[in-house]
Amino acid sequence: MTTTKQAPIALGTWAWGDTAAGQVFGDQLTVADLQPVVDAAMATGLNLWDTAYAYGAGASETMLGQLLQGYPRDSYQLSTKFTPQMAGNGDHEVADMLAGSLERLKTAYIDIYWIHNPADVEKWTPALIPLVKSGQIKRIGVSNHNLAQIKRVAEILGAAGLKISAIQNHYSLLYRSSEEAGIIDYCREHDITFFAYMVLEQGALSGHYDVDHPLPAGSARAATYNDVLPQLTELTAGLKAIGDRQQATVAEVATAYVLAKGTTPIIGVTKQKYIASEQKALQVQLSTVEIEQLEALAAATKVNTKGSWEKPMA
Repeated sequence: MTTTKQAPIALGTWAWGDTAAGQVFGDQLTVADLQPVVDAAMATGLNLWDTAYAYGAGASETMLGQLLQGYPRDSYQLSTKFTPQMAGNGDHEVADMLAGSLERLKTAYIDIYWIHNPADVEKWTPALIPLVKSGQIKRIGVSNHNLAQIKRVAEILGAAGLKISAIQNHYSLLYRSSEEAGIIDYCREHDITFFAYMVLEQGALSGHYDVDHPLPAGSARAATYNDVLPQLTELTAGLKAIGDRQQATVAEVATAYVLAKGTTPIIGVTKQKYIASEQKALQVQLSTVEIEQLEALAAATKVNTKGSWEKPMA
């Protein structure tokens, strides 16, 4: 039996999949490093964990499965993904990738299973249907899909009596493509939860990095963001000014922004101290004027943070 109430913030484990061969974030984490993170999160009700086979070719899933073994299965929710680009040419690729995820996560079912990228909506969407009917998947989500693709997925599932219940796209102060394309409004109108990933832009909006304190050298995020840190100075200052009035950090205000937009942020966590920070973000209240101020500062940066894997949402 799955938990009935969804946490207002999901915890992302993309960084948990960093390996010596693939440094996206710049740190290789162990189960010992992460157990305090999981324990603190579970103690405060942040019990929705987002992962994917694609994060370290199963490394993230494997660690998450080990870390949650001390907790009853109905006390947490699992979100993982089928990544078309990692599929083979067999007849049951979705079922096979799901089977691997179930094994690594040490569970019989996934609360939200996603099509990670819209490589072929017509091909991959129908493969989810028997997996829901067998009970291996509780909810269906799609990630990085544009509005037309989301509507087509909804049609395919609707013909089988099923529906999309979650959308997961890149969404932050610096990247509002899903809002501009009408996807967030569509979710609101159809009772679909919109999950926002890269809310802190891999740390560039966390307040921890600036021109004098760049992101970790040698990581993929450093290559993406370090050159634009000067352009983010005024936006970071604006986030800090709002935070100072509410005893909140830059990261907490950036997270509060996407919460104020009616979305569920997915926040990557690697240290126990960040769990309290997520609880604080839930308490930050932004006025309409503050939201407009932040959006103006973000637009003035002229920074485009669209990932190399992303297609335009419009």
